[in-house]
Amino acid sequence: MTSNEIRASFLEYFAGRGHRVVPSSPLVPGNDPTLLFTNAGMNQFKDTFLGLEAREYSRAASSQKCMRVSGKHNDLENVGPSLRHHTFFEMLGNFSFGDYFKKDAIAFAWELLTAVWKLPPERLHATVFKGDAAVPRDEEAYALWREFLPATQISELGEDNFWAMGDTGPCGRCSEVHYFRGNDLPCAEPVCLGVACSCDRYVEIWNNVFMEFNRQPGGELRPLPAPSIDTGMGLERITAVLQGVLSNYDTDLFTPLLAAIGGMAGARYAGSMSPADVSMRVVADHTRAAAFLIADGVVPSNEWRGYVLRKIMRRAMRHGKRLGMTEPFLHRLVDVLVREMGGAYPDLARQRDYVARMILAEEERFESVLTTGLPRLEEALDQAAGASRVLPGGEAFRLYDTFGVPLDFIEDLAAERKVSLDHDGFEQAMEAQREKARAGHGFGTIKAEGLEFEEATGSLRGAADRFDGYTATHVEGIPVLAAIDEEGHRLEALTEGQVGYLALERTPFYIESGGQVSDTGRITSPAGQAAVEGLVRAGADKPRLHRVRVTRGVIREGDRVTAAVDEDARDATRRNHTATHLLHAALRQVLGTHVKQAGSLVSPDRLRFDVVHFAPIAQAEIEQVEQIVNAQVCRNQPVVTEVRSTDEAIAAGAMALFGEKYGSSVRVVSVAGFSMELCGGTHVHATGDIGLFAIVQESGVAAGVRRIEAVTGLNALRLHQEQRRSLGSLLDALKAPADQAVAAVERLQADARRLTRENSDLKLKVAMGGGAPEGAGDESVDAGGVRLVTRRVAGLDKNGLGQMADALKNKLQSGVVVLASENDGRVSIVVSVTKDLTPGVHAGNIVKKIAPLVGGGGGGRPDFAEAGGRNPDGIDQMLQEARGVVAAMAAKK
Repeated sequence: MTSNEIRASFLEYFAGRGHRVVPSSPLVPGNDPTLLFTNAGMNQFKDTFLGLEAREYSRAASSQKCMRVSGKHNDLENVGPSLRHHTFFEMLGNFSFGDYFKKDAIAFAWELLTAVWKLPPERLHATVFKGDAAVPRDEEAYALWREFLPATQISELGEDNFWAMGDTGPCGRCSEVHYFRGNDLPCAEPVCLGVACSCDRYVEIWNNVFMEFNRQPGGELRPLPAPSIDTGMGLERITAVLQGVLSNYDTDLFTPLLAAIGGMAGARYAGSMSPADVSMRVVADHTRAAAFLIADGVVPSNEWRGYVLRKIMRRAMRHGKRLGMTEPFLHRLVDVLVREMGGAYPDLARQRDYVARMILAEEERFESVLTTGLPRLEEALDQAAGASRVLPGGEAFRLYDTFGVPLDFIEDLAAERKVSLDHDGFEQAMEAQREKARAGHGFGTIKAEGLEFEEATGSLRGAADRFDGYTATHVEGIPVLAAIDEEGHRLEALTEGQVGYLALERTPFYIESGGQVSDTGRITSPAGQAAVEGLVRAGADKPRLHRVRVTRGVIREGDRVTAAVDEDARDATRRNHTATHLLHAALRQVLGTHVKQAGSLVSPDRLRFDVVHFAPIAQAEIEQVEQIVNAQVCRNQPVVTEVRSTDEAIAAGAMALFGEKYGSSVRVVSVAGFSMELCGGTHVHATGDIGLFAIVQESGVAAGVRRIEAVTGLNALRLHQEQRRSLGSLLDALKAPADQAVAAVERLQADARRLTRENSDLKLKVAMGGGAPEGAGDESVDAGGVRLVTRRVAGLDKNGLGQMADALKNKLQSGVVVLASENDGRVSIVVSVTKDLTPGVHAGNIVKKIAPLVGGGGGGRPDFAEAGGRNPDGIDQMLQEARGVVAAMAAKK
């Protein structure tokens, strides 16, 4: 059976037994921010097992994409040296949510393995939990296995046969199925320990978890009301067994990739532990991981998931270089992967072009990193090797942060040079950078950092305010729950001129969330008024705090006040927020469905929208996006907001933010037939309310992330008017109509280039003494048998000096020319040597000797070199010293 047939037959088997075949969830767990990547088939069913979520089915089966690169499930460093470990793998699983239990789970496993896949029963071994002080031996599972296996093929294990989701929550005994490969395989033990042995004679192929308990915080195990089943079988491992090979890399899941890698490297994969075979396994495994992560929305970066992806990709690139790859190669493997796995994972096939481009871009970026960063790393290691043999952490972080050299790359090269790395210093520098980033994060927002509200708001716990801002911007008769000063102290009142915070029972003021900034406005009491400058959170179960500046009178705790949002600012913000939804949909139309939101800012004066995309957005594409958005504005379609269940909304096609966690119900904002997104912000009633939409700027903010800044409504009109005025002034200055402006500018540029060239020629002619052919011969001096011309020149830059040096050198036919000029306090130096004198008389070495005399430095080829300096007063001395330097070189020649 091929791996595709094995996967299909597993799902078909359980579908035929009442299981819903559920598609794999993404590698990025959308409902669990504590989990870096999906690492098991049960992740997408976690809330179902916990009883927090009900499904319309009680039996399920899936083939789940998984990553194990962090925490206790971190196989990264084992990939390559190991024949079985992977970063990316597929987990086949069947699940019961309070339906069947041990009897059916074991019977299903036995039937599939022996009747469908025809594995010999005498090679199958089962394990059961042997019991401990808290949980008894699994008598039921043992008895069920005895219906299929003799006692000699059933083992009892301890903690390995008890599975827990975490320190608390669902857990239970489990039962593994192992396959016996034969006693001809080596074993390091005097007597093989069977299924408990670390040798390759026995391989675990399936684990059936019987979730029957709910562990409490104190450790107590309480029976679950509905015991459930969670099983997992690695596709790579069962494929190796069914295809009769020892190594997962010898299965058809990897052999096409390994053949392609071998073809590129001019090598043949032999399945050994040779450095070449280890590198080929790394490249094959990491290509799979990178392609599926990118297809699921992860972008290479220096943070969190993106950092793991970048680390995996660059590890593969480094191993490619060990195989002799000198050009980008990983992206060429995407076609092989799509051909083999695109049928099972259509998303991968649909995003083939995007995945390949993203990988190629990262390969090119890594080449650039090595070009600029590697010499600096070598220099730092040279210094460390000659001193303490420790690379300072601060220097390592500079290479990492400024030049992009990966930490593991620094560690590897340092180890090769027998230099240790100051990891503590590196981490301190990293944390300092994080603190700096946190301090500068955000745009136009008011922070509560350093301000402790716990004491002042402790009595308000559980009194979270009601937000009325979706339907109103002006609300009267609101009780003031608390008045707090800037230091976080509870007061009876805030008085005129005082800055502080007010907590209200309900409010129309939106607090910054989802990229939309907080509202501003005013709060009026019977005896005073305050300007609302922003809002901060005091806690999830407490009312928001309005940061205010009292402009008149006094506002007391207990007052009933009127809260009024600045309607002009709110309307402008609404326009911009709805425009981001239209922009998102338009970008997906123009650039492709791989485009996903990576961040946003929605304020009254502008919108900023970051998207995942692999290349700069062309001007023609920007104009097309503008046309699409403005067409939707002209249609004046209703913007409909409704509250729906999260599953229902996503099933209906609503766009969810990458990595965002949503509750059971969400607000869905939609424009019929064009856009549907989950969003808690404020929006216009119809697209026509947006007015004109104009993109101001497009730029890159990170690898694979593009930023678009735009304006709407009156701000867009003002932009248009400013540009029209600027264009009018330009046309007046050019004295040309708009359709001839470009040609007029091009003529002026051509004239400027011609005049610059003529000016340079004149300066050169003057510097050469009017072009007299005897000039060089008259001023040359002997320097150790070599003819030398030195001259201080006025008004020439390095290009002019170079031309003059060539002319003088040609007149000399054999000799050295040293020229220097001053421009705006900076010194330019050029040294030129005729070919017959090199390499004994070396221009680059001459300039290195004399440039320090003018406070500079430089270098170059044997026949030509340049340098700069900061001390024009030293020019004459430098030219005099040049004679001695040339003479010394000539003497050694």
